Amino acid sequence: MRKNARVQTGATKTWRVSGVEAGVLMPASELRALLLRDAGIDPGAVRGLRMVKKSLDARVRAGARRLRFVLQADIVVDAAYRSQALGVALRSGRVQEAPAAAALVRERVQSTCRQQHAVVVGAGPAGLFAALVLARNGVRVTLLERGDAVEARSSPLVRFQRTGVLDPESNLLYGEGGAGTYSDGKIYTRVDDPLEVPILEELVACGAPPEIVYDARAHIGTDKLHLVLPALRKRMQAEGVDFRFRCRVDDLVVRDGRVLAVQTTQGELECDLVLMAPGHSARDTFEMLMQRGVVVEPKPFQLGVRVEHPQELIDQARHGQGSEAALLGAASYGLVSKSAGDLAAAHSFCMCPGGRIVASVSEAGFLCTNGMSNSTHSSRWANAALVTTFTPDDFGHEPLAGIEFQRLYEQRFHVAGGGTYAAPAQRVSDFLARRASSGALPSSYRFGTVSARLDELLPERVVGALGRALPFWDNVIPGFASAEGTLVGVETRSACPVRLPRDRSTYRAAGFTNLLPIGEGAGWAGGIMSAALDGARAAVAWLEQGP
Repeated sequence: MRKNARVQTGATKTWRVSGVEAGVLMPASELRALLLRDAGIDPGAVRGLRMVKKSLDARVRAGARRLRFVLQADIVVDAAYRSQALGVALRSGRVQEAPAAAALVRERVQSTCRQQHAVVVGAGPAGLFAALVLARNGVRVTLLERGDAVEARSSPLVRFQRTGVLDPESNLLYGEGGAGTYSDGKIYTRVDDPLEVPILEELVACGAPPEIVYDARAHIGTDKLHLVLPALRKRMQAEGVDFRFRCRVDDLVVRDGRVLAVQTTQGELECDLVLMAPGHSARDTFEMLMQRGVVVEPKPFQLGVRVEHPQELIDQARHGQGSEAALLGAASYGLVSKSAGDLAAAHSFCMCPGGRIVASVSEAGFLCTNGMSNSTHSSRWANAALVTTFTPDDFGHEPLAGIEFQRLYEQRFHVAGGGTYAAPAQRVSDFLARRASSGALPSSYRFGTVSARLDELLPERVVGALGRALPFWDNVIPGFASAEGTLVGVETRSACPVRLPRDRSTYRAAGFTNLLPIGEGAGWAGGIMSAALDGARAAVAWLEQGP
């Protein structure tokens, strides 16, 4: 035992050690010893250890690349445990007391909540976890989803890819799991929320990889999401959640700022509480909500294109070569270019290593691209959105002006692709030179590509921002701005262009007593995990504050 160490059994305390660097080939036993050494805690005193975060540092320093992981871990010891080394680590800031853990089952629930019937609209991540939290705390929940259950979503998608005939109710955007079901399944955020761990642990219990709890670049993958979602549904049904698929909400019965019932394609349903999680593309739902007095505001969103490169080009630029790099799998990136003068900022979004580009379409006659990948990242292509931000000052201050702006470019690109869902495309080098691309433009996009002048089809704001950003990013990833890269468009739905205002503490919509707008479609999240957290937080707020 270390000098001056004291141990007392009974109550426990959790210490969080951060900034621990480890080689990518380090065995688990050595990794554990390294974490304990940096924390100043004796192995014999440990009552539990959980990895909190693991991120890859692949930066080049002093002209050389040394791959390493940067780790953060929680270490549980007896509450009275002290050691001289732990004291040093605490004073240095390397170790701090870990934040209190949260749980989906709440200790403080208003008894009247359990007498209520909650209707959750939308089975994306916000709706799913709002429904789960409510049901797990004794509330009767009905979950409505306009699209299919995940097992049935593939049939209309295959038909769309083969024939170009779109199912407007069940597609890449509508259905169980929401738009994120056909993506990379990224579940990392830039926030530190106590509910994040129990949500991730719920997904692991449903078959997601255990490392998602701590991996800083955690993803599940489309293929595994198709296994996780049915398992999650089964657990929720055991808690009493009533799932209703192919059940679109067409109207609300409202009286004096209170929703009395929802009118659906399967009939009218009375309710005491409505959590509205429509998803970022439920354009008809936003129109209906406005007609029923729900305040809808325009908000900034991003628009741009997909860029696609051979995955090998990205791997070599990010990981280098050698045995260590080979163990890391498909490399990813996150790129930012700041604004300069009249040129807007630009950034990459939803990077899909070893993935493919898909037609993310919910309305016939419009084209929008997105990216997805399976858990193995086995495609030879890497793709990402390259976007810039537009605000109401750019597209208008009417509530749905952003949606009309999206439609304008989605229709323009659909026509430019020949009206068959083929996507207009242009080599990065040709885009920068403002010329058409000749010859074939290979891509993972299954509807095929058509050579087009994206530098003329896109808003000048995007053209200018990418014209500055692409050469800069080529310095970060050599070859990024070369002819090996292809731009495929258009990408319009990386964020929702509207927001449904709500009270910050109660989550209730402006002017309503029992309507809670949640998730990405309500304008309060951006991605799978942030939407799940938003839904769970809203449910917790209602449970603790009461109807």
